[in-house]
Amino acid sequence: MESLKIAIFCWESLYAERVGGLASAATHLAETLAKHHEVHYFTRGQVKDQTISDVNYHYCQPQGNNIVEYCDSMSRGMVENFQRSDKDQKFDYLHFNDWHAVQALHVLQDRNTILTYHSTEYGRNGNQYGDWWEYKEISGKEWYGGLIAKRVTAVSATLKNEVMHLYNVPEWKCDVVPNGIVPRQFRAEIDAGEVKQAYGIHPFAPLILFIGRLVYQKGPDLLIEAMKIVCQNHRDAQLIVAGEGDMRQFLMERARDLPANFVGYIPDSEYIRLLNACDLVVIPSRNEPFGLVLLEAWSAEKGVVASNVGGLSENIDTFVNGLKVEPDPGSLAWGINTVLDEPQQAAALGKKGRKKVERVFMWGPIGRKITETYSRVVA
Repeated sequence: MESLKIAIFCWESLYAERVGGLASAATHLAETLAKHHEVHYFTRGQVKDQTISDVNYHYCQPQGNNIVEYCDSMSRGMVENFQRSDKDQKFDYLHFNDWHAVQALHVLQDRNTILTYHSTEYGRNGNQYGDWWEYKEISGKEWYGGLIAKRVTAVSATLKNEVMHLYNVPEWKCDVVPNGIVPRQFRAEIDAGEVKQAYGIHPFAPLILFIGRLVYQKGPDLLIEAMKIVCQNHRDAQLIVAGEGDMRQFLMERARDLPANFVGYIPDSEYIRLLNACDLVVIPSRNEPFGLVLLEAWSAEKGVVASNVGGLSENIDTFVNGLKVEPDPGSLAWGINTVLDEPQQAAALGKKGRKKVERVFMWGPIGRKITETYSRVVA
């Protein structure tokens, strides 16, 4: 494909406002595309416009009394910045990520537009907030984005089926394009014993790591209940829970008598240390459209026990590069005990996971796949 001018719209990025895995996915995709195309990234932030790794970042500073008003304000700011960059040479493709910028997509819907679903509001919250007005507003925007975008992508086949079912997105319009990873960023040579000791853990004690938002979707409560069973078999097992969320106080109460350390938000550098020092990564999600933590764990050659849901289910080959279990405490405990019973197995699973990353989830091929999707846009 000839060199293109591409606009990426995303409410977060690695270099300004960062919330979760979406920042990493969209930023690395932009940097991959920028090796062959002119890429502009429209997002929010309290910094001046800048160019990093050949990607041109344009920032706005939205305001709002709630998340819906805030994202509508952000969309207006994005459109203003886009129109300034669109004057001399028109953009070939406009790529929107999740619902946050759907108002911008609405304004620019006559262009060559692509919407990527990284998750859905239903997937994030299930029926928990079915009557909550913001839940309905966000779900409505997800439906509308899928309706007006010229092309749609989803990060897993499970998520593709979900948006087809929830929002009547026709199958011919939707492609599956997975997220990628830069594996070298997650592998580090460290002294695992020293890292464990820094957290008051014996160097030889098996360390289980959870990283993620402490919310219902991610299932940290299931892991806490599972640990009550695990500790009956492995009395020296230790758990570190990294992340923030509205379930934190509840989880700490439930884990009062467990060897669990809630470390809250940690910077990337400390995450890399813990990731490479731990013996097992557990992903107990109730819903997981893709699961970037899986690729991060594999990049560090770590064994994984994960819920048999969504992208986790699609990507893990059980007993080859990880263990898939049901999202309930008993099944999680079985998986964790199975791996901890044979420490060498955890290492073997991690090495196979790293090989799969290098074979399937590198950004180069994924960038080529997304440009193939661009070429199928029908204005």
